[in-house]
Amino acid sequence: MARKRKRKVVEGIQVRAIADRGKAIGKDAEGKVYFVDGAVPGDEVSMLVLKKKKSFFVGKVQEITKHSEDRVEPKCQHFGVCGGCKWQHYDYQKQLEQKSQIVKDAMRRIGKIDESVVKPIIGAEENYYYRNKIEYSFSSKRWLTEEEIQSDVVFDNHPALGFHRPGAFDKIVDVYECHLQDQTSDRIRNFIRNYALEHQLSYFNIKENKGLLRNIILRNTVDGKWMITLCFGARDDEQIQKLCDALLDQFSEIETLYYVVNLKKNDTILDQKMELVHGPGYLIESLGDVQYKIGPKSFFQTNTKQAYRLYSEAVNLAQLKPTDKVFDLYCGIGSIGLFVAKSCASVVGIELVKEAIEDAKENVALNKTENCEFYAGDVKDIMNEAFINQYGTPDVIITDPPRAGMHKDVVQSLLDIACPKLVYISCNPATQARDLELLKEKYEVTVCQPVDMFPHTSHIENIAVLEIKS
Repeated sequence: MARKRKRKVVEGIQVRAIADRGKAIGKDAEGKVYFVDGAVPGDEVSMLVLKKKKSFFVGKVQEITKHSEDRVEPKCQHFGVCGGCKWQHYDYQKQLEQKSQIVKDAMRRIGKIDESVVKPIIGAEENYYYRNKIEYSFSSKRWLTEEEIQSDVVFDNHPALGFHRPGAFDKIVDVYECHLQDQTSDRIRNFIRNYALEHQLSYFNIKENKGLLRNIILRNTVDGKWMITLCFGARDDEQIQKLCDALLDQFSEIETLYYVVNLKKNDTILDQKMELVHGPGYLIESLGDVQYKIGPKSFFQTNTKQAYRLYSEAVNLAQLKPTDKVFDLYCGIGSIGLFVAKSCASVVGIELVKEAIEDAKENVALNKTENCEFYAGDVKDIMNEAFINQYGTPDVIITDPPRAGMHKDVVQSLLDIACPKLVYISCNPATQARDLELLKEKYEVTVCQPVDMFPHTSHIENIAVLEIKS
């Protein structure tokens, strides 16, 4: 029988910065690099090494030998277990400084751009209860903490309703409070848990692909309207109807209620039929004087108040003129395009997801906007020579691609079009900087504006403005 290898513990690691997925970066006295779970910048720690890579080590805190002055008491009782808010124990102003540095580092190292173009980060005025959408999962197997495992108590068949534990796809952390969304979210989730236990409804077992209760998706608007989507892993019309009735009887805030029966082995419901139980089937949210109709499958920025600040800043930096023609790439439901429409002559949006374009067209009608058109398809395929001949060369292109950044063919199209100004919004400064480096052939980055959309996480949005070289 092979002997279990004893893991190495490294002492004296000075933690200096935050990294992706809640890890912190530290160095030892010899300058070796460590990615550490459970530390904040300013800590000195000993680390249990879990992985050894070519140029760095990965592990978790064994002991904090010196606490950072920037540590704070985390707000949530589930902090450190559910894995949602990785930086609750780190001062928010320090989080902003670290995120700003992440953008500067990406621009300098990857984009080969002088970091002086990066403006001070725009932080969130509300760094708790800021999300407008959260998904919770049911599981027949609750995640047990280390303290519970080491205790003498036997835990049998304890179901859970909450978040996936990182690295444990089949187990859920039972969540009783969450500070990400309005507290009505806690009331709804805990009511459903209590109802399920009282009526002995089965929780989903992802390995066996069976069980009635599977997921809940909660959306809310700034003015307190709610849309709930209940996802079931089995068909039981009687129990489904009873749960829906109980929810509507208890919560007058629910404006729209859907359910979906998902018998697949994955949780994706975009390809599933949605059954409307109550209400108009959508929510109406506003960003300034622009309204958006949001359905159960719609994508919308999950921090409404910061989305308004992000888009407002993009408009200011774009310096749009009433005569400008604007292309809106990766436009989604038309969020940015409709927001800028009043500041320019016309907007043409392109989005791969057909359902999003249907939402965008509904939002055009809702706002009685006459200068916006939206097309479904891949940007790299649609934005060709014929498209430019039809609409003319734009004065400004706004692009907001997914985390992977823009396809190389899209980058080449932007170079070929040679539009006077590009406004590149990104949720991933690294891929953004990669694309900016490619665009330097014809463009100069004049300013970058980081915006914190997701406090207590490592995620950050960044607006980059590029102007054609003379």
